[in-house]
Amino acid sequence: MTKVPTGVILVKGAWASASDSMTPPPEGGSMTGNVFTDEYFGITYAAPKDWTEKDKGPPPSDRGRYVLAQIQAPHTPTGAAQGHILVTAQDMFCTPLPTKNALELVAYQKDNLQSHYKLEVAPKQTTIAGRPFTFFAYWSPAAEMHWYVLATEIRCHAVEFILTSRDTKLLESLFADMNRMQLLAEASPSGGEGDGAFPVCIKDYAKDENLIARVDPILTDHRFSPVPVRIIIDKSGKVKHIHFLSAYPDQEKVITDALLQWKFKPYLKDGQPVEVETGIMFGRAPPPLAPFSGHKSSTE
Repeated sequence: MTKVPTGVILVKGAWASASDSMTPPPEGGSMTGNVFTDEYFGITYAAPKDWTEKDKGPPPSDRGRYVLAQIQAPHTPTGAAQGHILVTAQDMFCTPLPTKNALELVAYQKDNLQSHYKLEVAPKQTTIAGRPFTFFAYWSPAAEMHWYVLATEIRCHAVEFILTSRDTKLLESLFADMNRMQLLAEASPSGGEGDGAFPVCIKDYAKDENLIARVDPILTDHRFSPVPVRIIIDKSGKVKHIHFLSAYPDQEKVITDALLQWKFKPYLKDGQPVEVETGIMFGRAPPPLAPFSGHKSSTE
């Protein structure tokens, strides 16, 4: 019997993976001291001094949901933290939500708050660190807890900063401090220019009219589970990078072997070929989610 090393957790099941270690994945962000960085999204965010990462997030879900960072304030004498910052991302290529972008995602969240939450600030547009964000706020009268939600779109993901505290002055300070965050200009909603650090982001690009050669993977085990995949296509039309959001090892191998045989027509921008990032769902896609049918939150 092999003994599991101390501090190691074994997980059997679907997991995120990538075809190479040189291209940063969305879930590859990290905290150094109080600074959160994520190369994929081009984010550098400094939390207040002495705030630290609470726990590592779970792996990405098969619905394209990421927990990028969980940051909390130092504990008070009572043992509770004064505030939390949750950084998440929703892959808009494979979401089952009836939303197409960050603005629609925020509207969906606002419309589907449950009855014990009360809307404080209706969704509105704002600018943070030179980038457009959508902001809304809600609270729980029973828990006396407030949530500030700020969302923007980067590389066809809705990236959200969710600030939580009972202290609204702390939330306002955290909101203001977000202007010091660094966001790369090239990491725009549609990706990048295609010839720099970020490819052009195009939903549903893997269509027959864009393909020259295609080999479909034959899934035998776990063939009914959803396998969301993001690929980067180089300027010549070959698949250069494969990122599995959630896949079993057998699915990963079969799909990788197939995708490496695909050939796309080069995507032209201003007459020049550029790199493209797109998403593909293998297996059975999660069923689309309908709007919440329960009680809506009060707008008072």
